[in-house]
Amino acid sequence: MENSFKFERLRLNMIENQLKPRGITDKKVMKAIADVPRHLFVEEAFAEQAYADHPLPIGEGQTISQPYIVAEMTQAIRLNKQDRVLEIGTGSGYQAAILSQIAFKVYTIETIYPLYIKARKLFDKLGYYNIITKYSDGASGWKEEAPFDAIIVTAGAPEIPQPLIKNLAIGGKMIIPVGSLDSQELIKIYKKSETELETVNLGECRFVKLTGEQGWQC
Repeated sequence: MENSFKFERLRLNMIENQLKPRGITDKKVMKAIADVPRHLFVEEAFAEQAYADHPLPIGEGQTISQPYIVAEMTQAIRLNKQDRVLEIGTGSGYQAAILSQIAFKVYTIETIYPLYIKARKLFDKLGYYNIITKYSDGASGWKEEAPFDAIIVTAGAPEIPQPLIKNLAIGGKMIIPVGSLDSQELIKIYKKSETELETVNLGECRFVKLTGEQGWQC
């Protein structure tokens, strides 16, 4: 019980000291971050660092993004309770967990099997039953469940994968890091029609690489 209170305090301090000063104002996003136990999405050895202002390793050469990046991407996509969201790159499962508190349903794809299994077990343990998982090449999208109201890509791509554009509903939004292996720009895409996209650059970022047919070749 004492640890539970400790981690709750750390979450609230994170919101006050890391997120609000950087412009995270969406009440739905802040409530989701306050409710989701981030320390359970990292290795036990890193639990004390889970709410610090930096990413952490989660194994398999992957990381859990720093809290601010998760909050920024979630706020920028502006979800509604009826939205169906596709996430590319389940990783630790933390971003999907945050999305699940706001959207109707979250579909998330992971290409690394041990991470896929670990995240699925954690979702079930925490009762996040509106998260649907898939072990596959995420950059190719999820054609069978498309179109999606929103897509969040949590790995850096050399360019915007066209299958994901096709998976996006008219009026839908996508957030994706695009650039080199060392540095990317966080791009927000609004699909105005089948042939017209509007893009906004949200600034510099750095993510692990997006692999697969539409990403970086391993």
